[in-house]
Amino acid sequence: MELGLQGKTAIVTGASAGIGLACAKALYEEGVSVVMVGRDQERLTQAAASMRAGGSKGETTRITLVSGDMHKPETARRAVDAAIEHHGRIDIVINSAGNAQFGPFFELSEEAFLEAWQVKLLGYMRMVKEAAPYMIKQRDGRIVNIVGIAGRTPSPGYLPGSTSNAALLNFTKGISGELAASNVRINAISPGATETERAIRFARQQADEKGIDVQTQTSSMSAAIPLRRMVDPAEIAAMALLLVSDRVPSITGTEIVIDGGQTPGV
Repeated sequence: MELGLQGKTAIVTGASAGIGLACAKALYEEGVSVVMVGRDQERLTQAAASMRAGGSKGETTRITLVSGDMHKPETARRAVDAAIEHHGRIDIVINSAGNAQFGPFFELSEEAFLEAWQVKLLGYMRMVKEAAPYMIKQRDGRIVNIVGIAGRTPSPGYLPGSTSNAALLNFTKGISGELAASNVRINAISPGATETERAIRFARQQADEKGIDVQTQTSSMSAAIPLRRMVDPAEIAAMALLLVSDRVPSITGTEIVIDGGQTPGV
């Protein structure tokens, strides 16, 4: 399928690993210049090197790295400034940063909630606020918020993340009408259990609480999914590519769930 993304510029947060890296890689392979944002400079550099490895010599300038934590307002500004300085425009934003703590509600501090909201909820909102004006000016832009099924189906062991996700779904829907007037589309993708380092950490924590090994816990997690497997980050990236392309240009303010049939209800 021809997506028509060649020559565009994207900002991807949480780009050093997991879903963010999968999205950055997929965009790069489609000919998009990518501003990769991540907290760990070393991991960010390694991620970029893995992407450049398959490209030609002249393509290395299509990747720009911005090291910074999304809970700091200046990180979004630096990412946007880098996109304009190095690539001259912003066509796509994929928000994928997040690091909420797991644990029983009564054992979590208030700071655990504030940290989750600062990094993911406010981090996504700040990036939209910084990048969208450029999209509005050029009357074209695409934003994808990577959210999560806990926004609709909260887990008792993941309330910092699920409350943040629920607010992000509200924000995505609410801002979509305002952006639509300038042909800027914003959508959310909510993955279910996905094969990332973070998911393995969660599985390890749950395994420790149950007194079982990690493999048994991950097998149990997969068994709870109708398709009997966790989501591959590349699947999320593939949907993100579709949403930022013009193949289905009437989708905005929508949540796409990719969870192997895991979410109950409608």
